[in-house]
Amino acid sequence: MKIKEQILLLLSSTEEFVSGEELSERFQVSRTAVWKNINALREAGYEIESVTNRGYRLISRPDLITEEELHSTLHTGFTAKKIYFLPCVDSTNKEAKRQALVNAPNGSLFIAEEQQSGKGRLGRNWSSPAGTGLWFTLLLRPQSIPQQVTLLTLLAGLAVSKAIRAQTGCDAKIKWPNDVVIGSKKVCGILTEMAAEMERINYVIIGIGINVNQKEFPEELRVKATSLLLESGKPFRRTALLQEVLTNFETLLSQLKSSGPDALLEDYKKQCISLNRTVGFTRNGQPATGTAIDISREGELIVRCENGETVPVFSGEVTVQGIYGQ
Repeated sequence: MKIKEQILLLLSSTEEFVSGEELSERFQVSRTAVWKNINALREAGYEIESVTNRGYRLISRPDLITEEELHSTLHTGFTAKKIYFLPCVDSTNKEAKRQALVNAPNGSLFIAEEQQSGKGRLGRNWSSPAGTGLWFTLLLRPQSIPQQVTLLTLLAGLAVSKAIRAQTGCDAKIKWPNDVVIGSKKVCGILTEMAAEMERINYVIIGIGINVNQKEFPEELRVKATSLLLESGKPFRRTALLQEVLTNFETLLSQLKSSGPDALLEDYKKQCISLNRTVGFTRNGQPATGTAIDISREGELIVRCENGETVPVFSGEVTVQGIYGQ
């Protein structure tokens, strides 16, 4: 960890002043180096008070997503130990694929302030303006990929919905398999992609886009999309939300690998708005409707059709009555 990150971590851990002498001794650097790192943090937007003979105290943090900010209060085992911060990129999923080919490590986090070609499921565009949301991708190598790889998208949705409720108080729910919604509108989309050979998965990438502080959306999205700001009436620190998502994701992944899918699915079903509602889907190339009644251990949506037949739905677009204006 860099000296600047260590200083920020220490200042974040207390509301009291920390003397320049203590910082110098703790991190084995000169007082001049301490001062330079404090100034660098100020230039990045941190408000740090300094008082002669007392030292430095952190007053406020900017809504910036930086390596220093993430690491200062993030306590995960392997996720985000390597961070690729991208001011602007075509998409974080594409960058994760590029870096996966040149040995980016397990748990790497790819995060952008802005995406120019963000994609959702079925190739749809994902609006990703600068400074307003969380646009990020996690790279998982084989050692962290569970046997039930198809459950990773559901796991990610649960991690996000839990984080939103904890950080904002908004009643976030999940539309199977990978949309997080508040009320009838989408606040988060998740796109999971995999690179595999016949007998081996090389890597999985999980792209997540969360609308945090958008004040408005293009006209064509207003009926379907919302943000945490619009739902709550107040802005939120994106880094704090990201940290909560990453912590939840790692905890849920560990539970899935050690205990199997039952506990995860039970928790997921409690948050899934698709269940016990009329859904539309495609079967054998034809539109069909039915009632979603369960989720299988493989992550499939189990639907009872109008003729009484029960079928698993594992891919494609599933509409839910009353969601996204449908």
